[in-house]
Amino acid sequence: MLLGGSMPDTDSQLLSRIRNGDERALEEVFRAHYAALVAYVERLVRSPQVAEELVQDVFLKFWRKRAELGPIETLKTYLFRAARNHALNYLRREKLERRWREAAEVESRQQDPPDAELTQSELAAVVAEAIDRLPTRCREIFLLSRDGGLTYFEIAQTLGLSVKTVETQMGRALRALRLAVERLGRA
Repeated sequence: MLLGGSMPDTDSQLLSRIRNGDERALEEVFRAHYAALVAYVERLVRSPQVAEELVQDVFLKFWRKRAELGPIETLKTYLFRAARNHALNYLRREKLERRWREAAEVESRQQDPPDAELTQSELAAVVAEAIDRLPTRCREIFLLSRDGGLTYFEIAQTLGLSVKTVETQMGRALRALRLAVERLGRA
């Protein structure tokens, strides 16, 4: 029982209030689930600070997308699923960044003939620069595919896009990289 003898809102009542912009309803949900979500995410990412950040991001996204929320049976299940997905995406990005760093270290340690090393390092620099120049979403899709090993379908699910959008963005990324390499060949 709450103050005044009233019963706590059900999930559907809280969702309705949140969809209508009631910040107090969001605060109720936040207080009820935040600690458990942070503990869960911390087990996945192994960092209390990162876990707190990720869970806060989940609530922020939940609030921003409140008008677009589809049917939700239980808030707890929805929030845990969202937190899990957000944590897994974080871990994928971390893995990609680690792979890139490791690849760069290996490449810098390789002992190729001077001409081959120059060409290989030039090519690597041109490709890295071309990837950096890709629009954010396009770059993210390219890295998830090439470094993360995700299929177009998995990328679409991870980013909430259609498979066709992923295919289009990959086509753009590959065209940009091909043009950058061709320019190097002509130089």
